[in-house]
Amino acid sequence: MRRQILFAAACAMGASIWFGPAHAGKSDDTLNWATDREVAVVDPYYNNTRELVVMGHLGWDALLFRDLDTGDYKPLLATSWTWVDNLTMDLDLREGVVFHDGSSFGAEDVVYTINHVSSPDSGVLTPKNVSWMKSAEALGPHKVRIHLANPFPAAFAYLSNAVFIVPEGHYDSAPAAADGKKDYGAVRAVGTGPYRFVEVKAGEYVLWERNDTYMQGSPKGQPSIGNIRFRTIKEMNTQIAEMLTGGLDWMWDVPKDQAERLEETGQVTVENAKTMRVSYLAFDVDGDSGQTFFTDKRIRAAVAHAIDRESITRNLVGPASVVIHSACHPDQFGCTQDVPRWDYDPEKAKALLAEAGHPDGFQFDIYAYRQREYTEAVIGDLRKVGIEAKLTYLQYRALRDLVWEGQTPINHMTWGSSSIPDVSAITSHFFSGGRDDPAKDPEVVAWVAEGDSSTNPADREAAYKKALERISGELYWLPMFTYAKYYVYANDLDFQTTSDEIPRFYAAKWK
Repeated sequence: MRRQILFAAACAMGASIWFGPAHAGKSDDTLNWATDREVAVVDPYYNNTRELVVMGHLGWDALLFRDLDTGDYKPLLATSWTWVDNLTMDLDLREGVVFHDGSSFGAEDVVYTINHVSSPDSGVLTPKNVSWMKSAEALGPHKVRIHLANPFPAAFAYLSNAVFIVPEGHYDSAPAAADGKKDYGAVRAVGTGPYRFVEVKAGEYVLWERNDTYMQGSPKGQPSIGNIRFRTIKEMNTQIAEMLTGGLDWMWDVPKDQAERLEETGQVTVENAKTMRVSYLAFDVDGDSGQTFFTDKRIRAAVAHAIDRESITRNLVGPASVVIHSACHPDQFGCTQDVPRWDYDPEKAKALLAEAGHPDGFQFDIYAYRQREYTEAVIGDLRKVGIEAKLTYLQYRALRDLVWEGQTPINHMTWGSSSIPDVSAITSHFFSGGRDDPAKDPEVVAWVAEGDSSTNPADREAAYKKALERISGELYWLPMFTYAKYYVYANDLDFQTTSDEIPRFYAAKWK
């Protein structure tokens, strides 16, 4: 007991405990969870952080539901579906469903949602999730037809994880932003999901309440816990202190050493679980940032050989993490690891630096936003071969904007693919010539397009393999490792971790 008290006190030192509008836990039927992210926009199309991926499944329903145990797709808002041809899909819709605002769900809502988000003018933050759809039309009150822009064999994966249905006219009342464009993210959240949105206080919390009229027969089941509150808590020590004092019921991304110490206390449940998130370094291969070191492939190779990725996964990330060599997650369709590899070899890194004219190394700026300790480990490895990296650590959206502007010599970032088990959700996002593409290699762009549009699985795999081989061979990215999260949650919370990094709070219960 003395050890538990000392640990709680140590975690709380210097931490300013937040007293919210209610305490956490079973006593007031409120599940409080936290990350260090600020949330101001509560809309899965206009906020693409992991927090909104999670909330997307709380507040909204998709047309299909993917069973993680079997990989099968089950009815959700759609009850059945058929392919008319490789560019056309017909879906029958569930009757009797009601949106949180009291309006009835039907075909016009699906048509409105798809036609809005698939439009290039919609400003959806992850266009790859929706741009494969061209349009939708109603065939009856509860029947719709979706027209695809091109053949897209991964359609079911996106219809279950990335296309959430809103009411007809939902975005029509969006106010104008400072630039005169519609601010669609400012519209109040309305869906058909197991929880309904209550309020958001930017940078502090987002509150959801149980939808007691949630549709019967949903594969999500009926929600049990009365309220779900997301909280922004910047400091990990503050999160830990609140876990131990009852202010939080659930947290993740806990550093390995702290998670192990928490487990020893017996006061909380600790679990390390795999996710579909990957870590990567993206190089400024064309010198847009003004620091031109990484236009030289030998320098990129020196960086790759200098980093001990195995040590990072073993000592920092956790036992469920593995080193990756391709720009994708091993669990995704089309993700081969049979590509050129860059093993840890600091002597080779030094030789490459000398060959490239930097025998004494050089200095550059590295940018990151997540798990600072992982980036600091990279910086430590680089220092051993003479490369001095100065860290700029930012919030995700600020760093994302700098990446889009080409201002980062190296950015150390992550991608969770919206938990879609297909290479198109990651490789195609980063290497199709868009603003996240560090290379804009025309051959890679063509191979990715071929893989995205082919209906033959073998042809898709072959096209993606060519792209992945070149991405790794030219070191446009250095894939780092798969994320494994340490989850910490209250002992009285019945919660199941999942491999897709989407905690199903709607399925959680109090013991």
